[in-house]
Amino acid sequence: MAVCLTLVLMAPAGIQRQTAKLNDDRGVLASTAYVVKHAQLVSINPTAVAAVAARLAGGAFYLPPWDATLHFADGTARTANYVLVLDALNFSFWGESRWRIEYHGRVLDGYWALAAALKRAVEDGVPLLEADYLAGLTRPDLAHILRGEGDIPLLEERLANVHEVGRVLGTRYGGRFAAAIEAAQGSALRLVRRIIADFASFDDVARYDNRMVRFYKRAQICVADLYGAFGGQQWGRFDDLDRLTAFADYKLPQIMRHYGILEYGPPLAERVDARVPIPAGSPEEVEIRAGTIWGVEYLRRALARRGRPMRAFELDWYLWDLSQHEAGALPPYHRTRTIFY
Repeated sequence: MAVCLTLVLMAPAGIQRQTAKLNDDRGVLASTAYVVKHAQLVSINPTAVAAVAARLAGGAFYLPPWDATLHFADGTARTANYVLVLDALNFSFWGESRWRIEYHGRVLDGYWALAAALKRAVEDGVPLLEADYLAGLTRPDLAHILRGEGDIPLLEERLANVHEVGRVLGTRYGGRFAAAIEAAQGSALRLVRRIIADFASFDDVARYDNRMVRFYKRAQICVADLYGAFGGQQWGRFDDLDRLTAFADYKLPQIMRHYGILEYGPPLAERVDARVPIPAGSPEEVEIRAGTIWGVEYLRRALARRGRPMRAFELDWYLWDLSQHEAGALPPYHRTRTIFY
């Protein structure tokens, strides 16, 4: 494990020079680099990175399209509000008794159930995209919006996030998330910073060796989702999407471990495989998330060297979609109950 970690950190010359090009001192890559360098239980295998990159570069793979059948989209500023609400609630779907919904004859769980449940509410006439309604949403109302088989985890926390979205949109942006996007002036990074500054529930940070570590999973994915929802136009046009990182969750490290890119030390591997919860903010959880971000980053660089350039968020989308199709063959994912992913 230690040898593997040393090799992967030495492979790209000058890690700090590389991160400086992509992020400033508040950036995700810069702050997670320290964790990867000093990790005790998670390492990145450069041989596996090279092998996966060679396989991907030599074959045909495609980016999953934005699914307009399960997401609400009408091309107006209402779609921007939908994306913000969606990503305010986009976390913690795992559990032994899965939460599911039925939508237009399809049984869905996880993220897709959330996307469809919100779209269903809009179709049912629920004023879900209006700031005043969100700010005053009751627990029974949210439970009805998310109705299905079983209970979605962390309902109270989701309700608090919805209230925050409604309150901030109403007081700062005239009820329009599009106004926040416009203020970012086409910069994905500026919008990420604005989201985490205005919406505390998106401020996804941790501490490691008494250092601040920034992940910003839901803030970054919100920007990428705007790009998907608007097809890169209007409120989905950003000039610096290449500066987003992967979105550190629990599905990405699962498939990266399956491919050998991420390796867990025996104590952590045993806990993950036994489905023992890993506390949010613990050193091992922070190491998994930091390793995920840098595993994707090294894979992105390896693909670029092979003539298959992809942005980190696109590679994230591809790997996440792959994890959905190969779920039965994958090792267990780490169980961490948190509002951040």
